[in-house]
Amino acid sequence: MKFTKMHGCGNDYVYVNCLKETVAQPEEVARFVSDRHFGIGSDGLILICPSKVADFEMVMYNADGSRGEMCGNGIRCVGKYVYDYGLTNQTIVRVETLAGIKTLELTVTDGKVQEVRVNMGAPILETEQIPAKFPVSPVIGEPLTVAGRTYDVTCVSMGNPHCVTFMEEDVRDLDLEKIGPDFEHHEAFPKRVNTEFVNVIDETHLRMRVWERGSGETLACGTGTCATVVAAVLCGYAQADTEVEVELLGGTLRIRWDRENNLVYMTGPATVVYDGEIDI
Repeated sequence: MKFTKMHGCGNDYVYVNCLKETVAQPEEVARFVSDRHFGIGSDGLILICPSKVADFEMVMYNADGSRGEMCGNGIRCVGKYVYDYGLTNQTIVRVETLAGIKTLELTVTDGKVQEVRVNMGAPILETEQIPAKFPVSPVIGEPLTVAGRTYDVTCVSMGNPHCVTFMEEDVRDLDLEKIGPDFEHHEAFPKRVNTEFVNVIDETHLRMRVWERGSGETLACGTGTCATVVAAVLCGYAQADTEVEVELLGGTLRIRWDRENNLVYMTGPATVVYDGEIDI
């Protein structure tokens, strides 16, 4: 199988051009290639496929082989791949995902995509649609007890479920390997959840770490960053219609929630690490 390893702010995936390749049993392939000791090493597998309703389809699998609805960092890399590898010559690209069709705007320098702006669509705040189990809807700054500690959480879906908690303590000091699984598998989240732990630096600057369902801690999460900025606006930490920089372990993403049109825009880099071929 020919592949390309790419990352967006350190959130890395193995990409396969399924216009040319066929991947049987992708769940098993995802688990194999994601292994950082015996495989290629990644946060998951992304297949770039033909689409009947958009320019391309992104089919995403997490490191544990579970299917993901959407990946913000992953879709930016899809945009770079299809342009840099000659699958399209357009700088506006529409990509089908399980979370709907996303529109990408590619910034090209010297024939290569350097940055991608993604229309991530509307945030979902209705509790049942996230899905989450709380007695209120929407869930904005509500208490949630996890492993004996109570956190104030805000729940947002960007096509996949997110639980955002703003913290006074420095998130860089958190033991996410211990805390993350308790959130992911909490009974309040019937489809598990991605959890963002956030420090507010100021109203245009946040610091975030993320525990992703099915993958563990990753260096960045595009949908999680979008959910975090939406949550920051809802909780009064940031302003709508203002671009907010979110500092992640792997880099910085810029997010703006267009409140009038209820659309979230994410801008950030996409990087090719290397091309390769592997027996599976």
